[in-house]
Amino acid sequence: MLDMATTHTDVHDETHPDERPAVSAFGTHHEHVVHCQDEETGLKAIIAIYSTALGPALGGTRIYPYAHEDDALADVLNLSQGMAYKAALAGLDFGGGKAVIIGDPDSIKSEALLRAYGRFVQSLGGRYITACDVGTDAGDMDVIAHECDYVVSRTVEHGGSGDPSPMTAYGVFQGMRAAAQHVWGEPSLAGRTVGVEGVGKVGSHLVDYLRADGAEVFISDIHAAASSAVTDRHPEVRALDHDKLLAQRLDIYAPCALGGALNDETVDLISARIICGSANNQLAHDGIEKRLAERDIVYAPDYLVNAGGLIQVSDELDGFNHERARSRVTHIFDATGEVLSHARNAGIPPSIAADRIAEQRIRQLSRLHPSWMGPTWMAGR
Repeated sequence: MLDMATTHTDVHDETHPDERPAVSAFGTHHEHVVHCQDEETGLKAIIAIYSTALGPALGGTRIYPYAHEDDALADVLNLSQGMAYKAALAGLDFGGGKAVIIGDPDSIKSEALLRAYGRFVQSLGGRYITACDVGTDAGDMDVIAHECDYVVSRTVEHGGSGDPSPMTAYGVFQGMRAAAQHVWGEPSLAGRTVGVEGVGKVGSHLVDYLRADGAEVFISDIHAAASSAVTDRHPEVRALDHDKLLAQRLDIYAPCALGGALNDETVDLISARIICGSANNQLAHDGIEKRLAERDIVYAPDYLVNAGGLIQVSDELDGFNHERARSRVTHIFDATGEVLSHARNAGIPPSIAADRIAEQRIRQLSRLHPSWMGPTWMAGR
């Protein structure tokens, strides 16, 4: 039996990021939070829509074994807000949403569970469009699509755009080039030393772009096989353990693994002049961005530079065109330059500058249509 409880709150957030309340209070700024449960399949999920001021909320579905439901709620609220800012900074006409399914994907994922989840997404009438995330893949999206019209990042065989990881890596590379120009006056990474933390799907492709541009690269990954796959392809790349990578003299540090990589301890160890990577929610807590600024480290906000995958899957709604999507991702270079320049001119950390630019776009367009309420948008695609 499907059971759904909803919470509606105000879409508008007029506070600046440095004044924003703690994570547990983020839900007060979300338009819509949905708790979903299906007893027969064991589905327990939360869908969070931060804003639809720019259009329907777009964001992935994550399956993860959270220890407590409060942890899942905090994660989905953070992630959905990040998706709203990511879409706004990328110039996309989408709002921000995210969903989490509680459980180990290796044990709970089934066709029945995914289809039950798809019915919940369908019940929102297009206000939320789902996609792949941690614990889900394109094949799962195909299953969800049996019950739901609002699904992207499907398999190529079913009209999807394929693996978004290379495009995400390409966007991070463009953000890194913009940061290099901001710091050193030129966008080339030739001769720069870059440490990539995490060489899974995105990080491994980022290494390819870095080596092609002439960067010296060090890598670290908790999975030896992932490191070996990169060093087999690039024998000149050195694999180090986590602590040694942080201690290495670097020009650029690229966190591409789990969130929270930038904490009180790691910030003091990092020697890099630039931090730019694909991992979500890199700042472990409020105040880290100020510590980075105090150390004169230029931080390219994660949700700014890792928007390539979002841009790719959003392009599916126009009938996916690889060259068009890649061209849109290239603009991450310009967007990153704008944020870093604004931060320098205003004397604020880049993460705060990025938040303010995103919030300004959301506020301006929310005056045109305060929230996106129906399926007419999808019908016109």
